[in-house]
Amino acid sequence: MQSVLCVRHRGIKDGAMTGGDMTNRETVLRFLNEALATEIICILRYKRHYFMTAGISARRVKAKFLQYVTEEQAHADRLAERIVQLGGQLDLAPERLLTRSHAEHVEGDSLVEMITADLIAEWIAIESYRNMMAAIGADDPTNRQVLAGILAEEEVHAENLAGLLRD
Repeated sequence: MQSVLCVRHRGIKDGAMTGGDMTNRETVLRFLNEALATEIICILRYKRHYFMTAGISARRVKAKFLQYVTEEQAHADRLAERIVQLGGQLDLAPERLLTRSHAEHVEGDSLVEMITADLIAEWIAIESYRNMMAAIGADDPTNRQVLAGILAEEEVHAENLAGLLRD
C-alpha cells in the first residue's frame, strides 16, 4: 500500500506527465514550441492575406482566410496549453518566431500568390507534424493526440487551398 501512495504522490508532482509520457521532455517541448511558432506565423500570414484580398470575386477566398486565422489560433492555443501542462516555458519572443517556425511569412502580391504561399506553408506544417509524431513515437499518446488533431485540420486546409487554386 505504501508503494502505491508513493507512486500516486510522485504522479501529483509530475502533473500532466505520466509514466509512459515524455521519454525526452526537452525534445517534446522544443517540438511544441516550434509548432507554436509555425502556427503564429501562419496566423499572421492568413491575417494579412485576409485584409489584402479585395473584390467581389474574392469573397469566398477572403472568408477562407478568416476561417483559417481562427483555426490556426485554436491550434496555437492547444499547443501553448500543452506546453504549460508539461511544465515548459512558452517561447513567444517575436525576434525568435521566424527562426523557430517551420513555415515562412510569404506575403504574395496577387491572390494566386497568396493562396500558393498558404498552400506551401500548409504542406510544410503537415510534414512537420508528421515528423514530430514519428519522433515522439507511440510511448507518448497524449502529445501524439494533440499533434494528430492539428495535423488533420492542416490537411483539410491544404486540400481546400488546392481546390481554390484549381477553381
